[in-house]
Amino acid sequence: MIKTKKLILGLGNEILTDDSIGIRLANDLIETELQKLATIETASCGGMEILERIIGFDRVVIIDSIHSSSSLPGDIYLLTPSDFKITSHVSNMHDAGFLQALELGNELGFKIPAEIHIVAIGVCNERKFGTGLSTALEKKYRVIFERVFSEVKKLIL
Repeated sequence: MIKTKKLILGLGNEILTDDSIGIRLANDLIETELQKLATIETASCGGMEILERIIGFDRVVIIDSIHSSSSLPGDIYLLTPSDFKITSHVSNMHDAGFLQALELGNELGFKIPAEIHIVAIGVCNERKFGTGLSTALEKKYRVIFERVFSEVKKLIL
């Protein structure tokens, strides 16, 4: 039986308040049973750099923040790469976007994961400098964590 290589990748920037939620969630997931089921990493990058991190894995779950006019802090969205435009780190104006990077990787013959899922958490202060979450997210963090844990576990199994 061939073992599936799985990655949980928390994205964000630890000095941009709510933008750090992907990193914080991934770091907390390391303390759960998921660390036995998948590699868990964090990164502050986008586009091509994400591609470099996921090459060679069969299944990837990306945890990232999302800000839109319709999202509320703590809302959780389950997305795929075709929805890439609305997350903070899978799209980058100064780099190839994530979808473009995946297409390039395929064209170059890289081993792109067959399954890529994005768990996005609604935020309100993703561009404000600070080392903690906003009050709105911090109050909901335990519930957010439990829901993300549950969704990631389903996606990674």
